[in-house]
Amino acid sequence: MTPGRPPPRPAPDPAPTADQATEDAMSNATTVSPAHSASTASTLITNIAALVTNDPSLGDGSPLGLIQDAAVVIEGDRVVWTGDQSKAPATDNRVDADGRAVLPGFVDSHSHLVFAGDRTQEFNARMSGRAYSAGGIRTTVAATRAATDAELEAGLTRYLAEALRQGTTTFETKSGYGLTVEDEARALRIAAAHTDEVTYLGAHIVSPDYTDDPAGYVSLVTGEMLDACAPYARWIDVFCEKGAFDGDQARAILTAGRAKGLHPRIHANQLSYGPGVQLAVELDAASADHCTHLTAEDVDALANSRTVATLLPGAEFSTRAEWPNARRLLDAGVTVALSTDCNPGSSFTSSVPFCIALAVRDMRMTPDEAVWSATAGGAAALRREDIGRLTPGAYADLILLDAPSHVHLAYRPGVPLVSGVWRRGARVA
Repeated sequence: MTPGRPPPRPAPDPAPTADQATEDAMSNATTVSPAHSASTASTLITNIAALVTNDPSLGDGSPLGLIQDAAVVIEGDRVVWTGDQSKAPATDNRVDADGRAVLPGFVDSHSHLVFAGDRTQEFNARMSGRAYSAGGIRTTVAATRAATDAELEAGLTRYLAEALRQGTTTFETKSGYGLTVEDEARALRIAAAHTDEVTYLGAHIVSPDYTDDPAGYVSLVTGEMLDACAPYARWIDVFCEKGAFDGDQARAILTAGRAKGLHPRIHANQLSYGPGVQLAVELDAASADHCTHLTAEDVDALANSRTVATLLPGAEFSTRAEWPNARRLLDAGVTVALSTDCNPGSSFTSSVPFCIALAVRDMRMTPDEAVWSATAGGAAALRREDIGRLTPGAYADLILLDAPSHVHLAYRPGVPLVSGVWRRGARVA
């Protein structure tokens, strides 16, 4: 597969899909006639210096489908037209982009946002080279169990607002900081009120309550806990790593989830070589996340599968760990996604632009590849075709940069370039 190219269309998943409509070809443009009521207002965003569509049949023919001097038409919650601004149809409303760039909203396909507590001291010690004996994930588990529902939801909405201001219009988030039936289920219930992309991660670590009985905890995760959590989740995940869950345990957990209608994802090969990536491909997991320590066989397996390699540079930044070899994956034809891994311990950032800059600087991705991976790549990791692109029928999730090109996301790291955000056709920032 060509680096940065969208993967083959997957078999239908239970996720929302784009409205099907007839497409009429135009010179350097596409359009559809959506099934909206006559009273639905349409909006033209014009005078766009560079429009990233993620449709290689448009514009410059690259994976980004970049159109210069472009326009987009939104009607209701969908994109209905993209193309050369000189050929834009009449609309009810008009927004002047004033020579700025427009991109699809970022798709953050890996985060851990339902938690309580703070691990500042742990981070400070790690960055200072000092030993620190706190409990890591277990510290967050204790704080999360002690928090009220209102406190957990307040934290979640705070981080979502942060992400939205920085251009994230779709996010996935996981449980994994409760590790009891009640606490895992309430985390997912809270998350499900804010996103459809909810992941059951009861298998984050072995619960402190089962330190001496890991097999008993696996039975809980695949039994009573799964029964309580499945109604709120779309996905099931497991941390397949030394000190967490081995390959056999991970297979049992993911297989049990799949039997309940949850699709697999997996934390794979983050800290060491292991079976995670091969298991992800075997079970047709939507994504294998982290992918730092890979054999040639792992890379080949990913390249010949539908499983996306989701890279999380915020984790390497915050732990001074080895960077994943994105260049190796891309050159092999693996579909790559970029996400934040926002969590209180190892990657406490909600900024996809920051992760794009890290990926370009330290993982040797090109700016085009990093932007594609943070938009269309994230959509592929969620098995979605209605997000991560700006073509007719897709959701009108888009961002306006205070810059003439998407390259500025890496060229000007740390600068708040996102000056406008539309989600489902409504301007929200």
